[in-house]
Amino acid sequence: RLTAELILRSPQGLDPVQDYAIDLRGHKIAAIENLAATQNQFDAIDLSDNEIVKLEGFPPLTRLHTLYLNNNRIARIGKNMDEQLPMLKCVILTNNRLGKLADVDPLATFKHLTHLSLMNNPVTRAENYRAYVIYKLKKLKVLDFRKVKPKEREAAEELFG
Repeated sequence: RLTAELILRSPQGLDPVQDYAIDLRGHKIAAIENLAATQNQFDAIDLSDNEIVKLEGFPPLTRLHTLYLNNNRIARIGKNMDEQLPMLKCVILTNNRLGKLADVDPLATFKHLTHLSLMNNPVTRAENYRAYVIYKLKKLKVLDFRKVKPKEREAAEELFG
């Protein structure tokens, strides 16, 4: 369980790209809660290798710009999370359980989201997956660790616009 005590005793400091980060990996966390205990002091939060099912439950974290959520069980993304995480730029959701193209739609509200990984999610096998995500997330620069090319953006607009 993600408790204030766990947050206080978890490793924190500068990560390799000089972001102030907290490591909450591998604690069998099932739900995102009590993150107000971080006091909005982190640029990045690593919640990888847990058991999170739905991406929701964030308090206002105006400093946070990177979320690592790989190797969870995330099948749903909450709505209007951009209000709590207005500066979010990078979300790594590799190896989760997002299954339908519409599951990605809530990410479209993030005004600054430029980097996203959905690798090893069932949704990546959907027809026109890459084009759909590029169409929905207008600011996206990198999807699944591959740069979004202008031609891809044009094709996505033509297909879904």
